Amino acid sequence: MRWSQMHIPTLREDPADAGAPSHRLLLRAGYIRQLMAGHYSLLPLAIRVRAKVIEIIRQEMDRIGAQEVLLPTMHPAEIWQRSGRWEVMGEEMFRLKDRKGADLALGMTHEEIFAVLALELSSHKQLPQAWYQFQTKLRDEPRPRAGLLRVREFTMKDSYTFDLDPAGLDTAFDRHHEAYLRIFDRLGIPAIPVEASSGNMGGTDSTEFMCPSDAGEDLIAHCPAGDYAANLEKATSVLAEVTDGPGLAEPQRFDTPGVRTIEDLATGYDAPADRQVKTLVYVLDGKLTLVLMRGDHALHEQKLTDATGAVAIRPAQADEISEALGALPGSLGAVGVRHLPVIADEALRGRRDMVTGANIDDVHLRGVDVGRDITVGDWADLREVAAGEECVRCGRPLELLPAIEVGHIFKLGYKYTKAFGVTVLDAAGERVHPIMGSYGIGVERAMAAIVECHHDERGIVWPVSVAPFSVVVVVAQSEDTESAKVGESVYEQLTAAGIEVIIDDRAERAGVKFRDAELTGIPLRVTVGKRGLAEGVVEVTKRASGETVKVGLGDVVPHVREALATV
Repeated sequence: MRWSQMHIPTLREDPADAGAPSHRLLLRAGYIRQLMAGHYSLLPLAIRVRAKVIEIIRQEMDRIGAQEVLLPTMHPAEIWQRSGRWEVMGEEMFRLKDRKGADLALGMTHEEIFAVLALELSSHKQLPQAWYQFQTKLRDEPRPRAGLLRVREFTMKDSYTFDLDPAGLDTAFDRHHEAYLRIFDRLGIPAIPVEASSGNMGGTDSTEFMCPSDAGEDLIAHCPAGDYAANLEKATSVLAEVTDGPGLAEPQRFDTPGVRTIEDLATGYDAPADRQVKTLVYVLDGKLTLVLMRGDHALHEQKLTDATGAVAIRPAQADEISEALGALPGSLGAVGVRHLPVIADEALRGRRDMVTGANIDDVHLRGVDVGRDITVGDWADLREVAAGEECVRCGRPLELLPAIEVGHIFKLGYKYTKAFGVTVLDAAGERVHPIMGSYGIGVERAMAAIVECHHDERGIVWPVSVAPFSVVVVVAQSEDTESAKVGESVYEQLTAAGIEVIIDDRAERAGVKFRDAELTGIPLRVTVGKRGLAEGVVEVTKRASGETVKVGLGDVVPHVREALATV
């Protein structure tokens, strides 16, 4: 391939609206162009990287016995209605009608469609099955950001397994877990498996594969000892023990004029945040609910969703709160409340001598015994873990790391096979529902994550496994006949040896060619110049280290082979 013939529209300056390194560099290096928010065109270099990412994933899926299929992107609404997710997916689902007025959806995931495909399974002898595809997904993300990291249109490898029983699902899950670790290792992504919420996918266990990065939208709680890692939506920790006093025989009111925050109450009334009961009011599936937290703890809404099973969740508005409790935020509490459901965080269990709002504006209660004075309907782990809290496994302080989700695997259970009536005959001749697993990797997000992990001030530094070309031959002085001739010869030798190579034959200054080679991230550069030719050598430069060595003209191919094996 010749640089002069490829469309590689590099930019000299950083795009003004690109913050994340991957977004900035993929634009600058001529890999992507934005069509509109959340939708990107992949240009020739990106297509080559994408193909390699897909091939690595495909090889590892085939290795565990999965079979490739391709299912439609457009789905009839009734399939999603049957699973109950037509309403759950909300505004993120692209919906449309055909000319006959039938409701349709653009696939944002394919659990339902694979379950329909599984209706043709009839016997336990056909199990296990593992199917996968590379398919375009479309999601109406409210805030697309960071280039390929958060988009509305993307390629996903999603695979699905069908097994006879939970033991079979465990095996399929573990095989995918191991395959994902191999995939990310081959892609050059330092992925950490973490415990995660299953969200609206349903099922029980799920594991995310997270790539630590400042560009990440998620936070993971990570033990430096390697004993524990979890997304904040799932993370837990060991709290320092708190010793309560005997408290009062009953709660006592006290005036708190102008108090609106936890900090106000702590500083002005000798009520430390860890001795306060914070009362939040949420609307869960249309029902007002009180959510109780320790004053110094933050609620993680996904934990609330998981604990309650609520589909629609939002904070209550001021008028809803005032009507239900008779006070405004800042003076709210759950003491004596029986007309609303109450869910409390586990950190409040057994606490005495606490302070909370009295449901009278500018009035609070002290001496509150949570178990005695508050009717708690449900207890759950609702709090967001903070840095420095103790690991539940080894007791060391946890770190919070920003990270990019690059893969997610789920034990779906029977949700979809039951919804669609998928059954097989077991060994005893009884009809049973197969159990499902779901496993996803975003292809373009993986590309962006690789760049987040492999770049420097000069541009992208692709691992050889996914680089668009392994080698770029740069003819430093294209106007020099001898240099051009030798450059062509080196290019042809490398091509004949099966090495992916591009020759920069443009009539540009050497500095321009060097900058573009570095910006685009090609692992090796072979420079053909007049000075080197006078010595009978070319220069071979490793993109990652910048190390340059002189190589005799007759040794270029073996040297390049050896160098590619070590970069």
